[in-house]
Amino acid sequence: MEHLHAYWRMEYVAQEKAPKDRRPFVDLPKSDDDKASLIVSREPLTFILMNRYPYNAGHLLVLPYREVADIEDLSQEERSCFLESTIKAKRLLNEAIKPDGFNIGVNLGEAGGAGIPKHLHLHVVPRWNGDTNFMPVVGSTRVLPQSLEAMWGRLKSVCEKLD
Repeated sequence: MEHLHAYWRMEYVAQEKAPKDRRPFVDLPKSDDDKASLIVSREPLTFILMNRYPYNAGHLLVLPYREVADIEDLSQEERSCFLESTIKAKRLLNEAIKPDGFNIGVNLGEAGGAGIPKHLHLHVVPRWNGDTNFMPVVGSTRVLPQSLEAMWGRLKSVCEKLD
């Protein structure tokens, strides 16, 4: 029998319920350590961030720097940068890990599934044919083939080539 280990997951499982006033998407870009923050790319009005608790390997988030809850709250310039950053995230994942497809979407509001509803963020989730197997369906467990740190290095390297 082979063993599956996801040591990093314990941090997520054991954490106390986050306070409603937390603002990680405001705080993360203030750091000058992109690796620790998992920021892959900084654009003029938006940034691309690895999801610390990914749905799939390479799961990225696209966010405006400004904290807004809804796409309607973005300025025209922010909307343009938001879309361009989404395209960049998709292109980056295509180059770095060659997925077969993507789920790209926004969860608006708590009822819509947003984990941090005060700060708009778009999910770019790479998908592979057959990646929905018994692990997530039956075992409620995702299998990630690479650590977040190693994936960040891989994505950052490709991102620098794209710029």
